[in-house]
Amino acid sequence: MKDKAKKIIDKMYLNDPFTKWLGIERVEESAGKSVLRMTVKNEMLNGFGIAHGGITYSLADSALAFASNGYGKMCVSVETSISHMVAVKENDVLTAIAEEISIKNKFGIYYVKIVNQHNETVALFKGTVYRKEKDWEI
Repeated sequence: MKDKAKKIIDKMYLNDPFTKWLGIERVEESAGKSVLRMTVKNEMLNGFGIAHGGITYSLADSALAFASNGYGKMCVSVETSISHMVAVKENDVLTAIAEEISIKNKFGIYYVKIVNQHNETVALFKGTVYRKEKDWEI
């Protein structure tokens, strides 16, 4: 299953210019789990000098996509939410850990915890995905 998940995530990553543009590094991946890492750059900051909320959201969203699609069914998010707890600054190294909470025939639920280089939780994300009938071709 792990080899299948890696092939699917390879295919997704190669066709995902936004995730690559963010500088996201794949750390760990399997069906139902994904760990991603990135460094916050100056151009990701907002007018308050902290990371735009869309940065942590995008990191979590990519982790959700990789974790949920690893089984072989094409999945798309249908509902997501994020809570920001600690301000993220330039040069912070963020790690997103996406883990499956529940998976059924049509839907999956995932939690994504985002921590900084000090292992402080900076954001918590919850995502629900719809599992299409279509399988990934690898």
